[in-house]
Amino acid sequence: MFIQTESTPNPATLKFLPGQSVLEVGTADFPSADSAATSPLASRLFAVDGVTGVFLGHDFVTVTKAEGIEWDHLKPALLGAIMEHVQSGAPAIATEGAAPAGGHADHHDGEDAEIVGQIKSLLDSRVRPAVAQDGGDITFHGFERGVVYLHMQGACAGCPSSTLTLKMGIENLLRHYIPEVTEVRPVAV
Repeated sequence: MFIQTESTPNPATLKFLPGQSVLEVGTADFPSADSAATSPLASRLFAVDGVTGVFLGHDFVTVTKAEGIEWDHLKPALLGAIMEHVQSGAPAIATEGAAPAGGHADHHDGEDAEIVGQIKSLLDSRVRPAVAQDGGDITFHGFERGVVYLHMQGACAGCPSSTLTLKMGIENLLRHYIPEVTEVRPVAV
C-alpha cells in the first residue's frame, strides 16, 4: 500500500491520500483527541505524540501537528498508523448511524430561504471542492442581514491564508452571484 502526502496552505497541516475512500459521505472534523471517540482512525492518529487535529474527507485525511514538532519526525508514525488502520478493515467512523460532519449546519425558512439555497449551492459546487483539494472543508452556519457565516475545518482551520480565502475568494464569489450577500465572516464551533 502506498500513501501519498501533499502539503497544504497551512504549514501545520499535512494531507494524506491513502488511495481509497476514507468516508463515503461528508467530512468529519476532530479538533482534539477527546472528540475522536467515535473514530477508530482519528483515535489511532491522536495516539501519535504531537497530533493536535484530524480531519477526514472522502478520500483523504489531514493531520494538524503541534508547534515545534517537525513533519520529518511525525510523518513516518502517521503513515504507519493510517496503513495499520486501512489494513485492519475497521471503519473510519465506528458509530452506527452517526452522520459525519460537513455540509450545512443551518436551515432557513421564509424570505431568506431562496438566498440561503443559492449560497449553499455555490458553496457545494465551487467552494467545497476547491478547499477539499487543500485538505479542508467549509460549512455554512447562517445568513443574517447580508452576512454569511462559515466554519473552516481541517487544513483551512488556522491556515495563515484562511482570511484571504474567505474575503478575497469566497466573499467575492458570493457577492458576484448573490447581490444580497455583503460580507462573509468565520465562526468558531
